[in-house]
Amino acid sequence: MLYYLLYPLRDYFFIFNVFKYITFRAAFAAITAMILSVCLGPYVIARLYRLKIGEEIRKEDCLPLYALHKNKKGTPTMGGVLIIISILLSTILWADLANKNVLLSIFVMLWLGVLGFIDDYIKVVKKKSLGLKPRVKFFWQVLLALIVGIYILMDVEIGKYITIVSIPFFKNLVVDLGIFYLFFFVLVLVGSSNAVNLTDGIDGLAIGCVVISIFAYAIISYIVGNIIFTDYLQILYVPLAGELTVLCASIIGGGMGFLWYNAYPAQVFMGDTGSLSLGGILGLIAVLVKQELILLLIGGIFVVEALSVIIQVFSFKTRGKRVFLMSPIHHHFEIKGWAEMKVTIRFWIIAIIFALLGLSSLKLR
Repeated sequence: MLYYLLYPLRDYFFIFNVFKYITFRAAFAAITAMILSVCLGPYVIARLYRLKIGEEIRKEDCLPLYALHKNKKGTPTMGGVLIIISILLSTILWADLANKNVLLSIFVMLWLGVLGFIDDYIKVVKKKSLGLKPRVKFFWQVLLALIVGIYILMDVEIGKYITIVSIPFFKNLVVDLGIFYLFFFVLVLVGSSNAVNLTDGIDGLAIGCVVISIFAYAIISYIVGNIIFTDYLQILYVPLAGELTVLCASIIGGGMGFLWYNAYPAQVFMGDTGSLSLGGILGLIAVLVKQELILLLIGGIFVVEALSVIIQVFSFKTRGKRVFLMSPIHHHFEIKGWAEMKVTIRFWIIAIIFALLGLSSLKLR
């Protein structure tokens, strides 16, 4: 919004020329989102307390984990509302709202945010601990992915090279999936959304890893939207991708502001409201900047968390034995005796390493 209000004033005051620069608007988008998140945090947390929207800790899930987490009972959840509000307001202020990539990302975030909110509401207000039935949640995620995927494939601007998938660490190795790209897109969006959701289990873990991953994609968005950088790195130039840097910056700022209250000991949890929406928007950004497979590296922590659940379920159903003390894997380390904050910080460190590996693939080809 400010881009359209203030940038035209450059003809009268040269200083307003800065609004055309993505880096300027991205920096202030991050600052704005963080300030909004920090300032609105006490109000949102107090409101959630009054509505008695608190975390439920069940003994039957895992007795050792219950002993470790029983002091979290009653901590407000649905804190993802705070993240979404701060991202949305900051993006509206600083991004070019005529950019289709930005609008698509907002649409995905809001759709999954509402889905996660309903899931959280059923869990904490209706006292149905399992929330939405998995198949119902999966249906709405797939439906969203199909709607957005079909739109992207049909759009002349966005869909021009959309079916091409670049293979990391190879300069000229690409695969054109054609119409099958739609199924690939569904896998990326739904998989990313659920993987972040699985990672959200201890204080600060999921939001910290999301911020790290989004920071990496903010850099990628800026690079692939700049023809000079893409020529130098010999990667695909994506004209509309640069503006996603502003959106990524808003997510980083909103996430950091939320971490202010979600850091151990957490005053609020993001719940499915936050984790589903942030995971979905991460997957969509990976698609829109045409660096989908790098998400396996940049979001390596989320991949590991999801794989730990898959391995655990498969092993128990086929052999009747568990590989981990509990899945997702962050709970395994908790039960082994690692302090919660140690698990979080070590996972953050690994997430940074994964993000750097993903970024290095742009040059190492």
